[in-house]
Amino acid sequence: MGIDMKFLDLLRMSGGNLWKRKIRTVLTVLGVVIGVASIVVMVSLGLGLSRSQMEQIESYGSLTQITVREPWNSDSSEEKRLDDNLVRELESLEHVDSVCPVLETNAIAKYGSYQGYLQIRGMPKETFEEMNINIGQGRLPGDDETLTFFYGNEVLQNFYNTKGSGGSYWETGVLPDIDLMNDTIFVIFDTNAYWSAGSTTEDGQTIPQPKKYMIEACGVEAPNAEDSWSQYGWYTYCDLEQLTAQLKKIFKNKVIPGQPTTKTGKPYKEIFYSELDVNVDDLNNVMEVQNYLTDLGYEAYSNAEWVESSQRSMGTIQMVLGGIGAVSLFVAAIGITNTMMMSIYERTKEIGVMKVLGCDLRNIRSLFLMEAGFIGLIGGCIGLGLSFAISAVINKLAQASQDMMLGDSSISYIPFWLVGLSLVFAILVGMLAGFFPARRAMKLSPLAAIRNE
Repeated sequence: MGIDMKFLDLLRMSGGNLWKRKIRTVLTVLGVVIGVASIVVMVSLGLGLSRSQMEQIESYGSLTQITVREPWNSDSSEEKRLDDNLVRELESLEHVDSVCPVLETNAIAKYGSYQGYLQIRGMPKETFEEMNINIGQGRLPGDDETLTFFYGNEVLQNFYNTKGSGGSYWETGVLPDIDLMNDTIFVIFDTNAYWSAGSTTEDGQTIPQPKKYMIEACGVEAPNAEDSWSQYGWYTYCDLEQLTAQLKKIFKNKVIPGQPTTKTGKPYKEIFYSELDVNVDDLNNVMEVQNYLTDLGYEAYSNAEWVESSQRSMGTIQMVLGGIGAVSLFVAAIGITNTMMMSIYERTKEIGVMKVLGCDLRNIRSLFLMEAGFIGLIGGCIGLGLSFAISAVINKLAQASQDMMLGDSSISYIPFWLVGLSLVFAILVGMLAGFFPARRAMKLSPLAAIRNE
């Protein structure tokens, strides 16, 4: 029966053997360092680009939200309208958390000699809390008895001076001197009548100027941070019920702009929504719900298709980058194998003595596997440190270049799981590279090994 050596003895012996051959050990470890650093940096680049792309997609809207609109051209005799019945039907669907109806209309805003164009979106007041709008002044709409507006931070760019040579923001680069929160803004909802005012009808009557309404502001969105963008900036928001009531009052017995008409050209009694925002419980279920809506005959689109396509592309990029790094680690594994084989040739007599003394063959194998594992561990730790340094330099250079596509994200991202996985991988590569040399050490003949000079 062989002598079974303790684990600590094997650990001490393997460390001592590596220390005796410092130059060779350092060179072998250097190969592992380069291999680990290469694969970690390459994978981190893929992860960073993927995360940056996902954040960019999310900035354009929720990843689990589907926008539903009426079909552009419907061959069906049945009209596809967005009404309360459809809202209730969609809310009952599996995987649907909520449905937000949206009513869009356009209006003209006037302040002194300035005139602007408003894109108004009426929504249920419960929805505004979920939108995470960065409020600069005031509050979100919905708590007033009358219609109030919440202005996005880009709305002022749509104003221009109708007198003199003041020009618009796009000509001068200077925003008009208007305080949307405190100044009195007059709003014209009947835009068709406004542009036609002063002209003569077929029966010889002059079209009068439409009525102007003073709509108070309840809040204004905070300005964007440098190089950032807000998906809410261009819109003017208000409560859906209040907007509906205001439009019915203004366009009594007349067609509301943007609303469908009957075959005789008359308005419907009901106001139909411009779009429905369907919120799905999980990203994986978005396409299922979206396909269902498309089959019903509605126009339905979401960021899920973009995400799916982007993930496939980024997955391919990550595989390519990881493969490039893996080549370096494979070269390092060859170096470890070479080092361990040379070590066996140099220590043949030592191995023979251990066998003659009755050392367990498994201990001899473990000794060489530990030495190979040590090389992987040391190289892995140093390689990780080098990876973090390279990653920091890459991110610093990317920030210095002010790449608008990356925003505030890092181009190189090393998560904790990648740290642990790369370290374990380096140790396993080292031990696998030392497996065949360890088996060779086990199979050496004790007498032949002792006679070896």
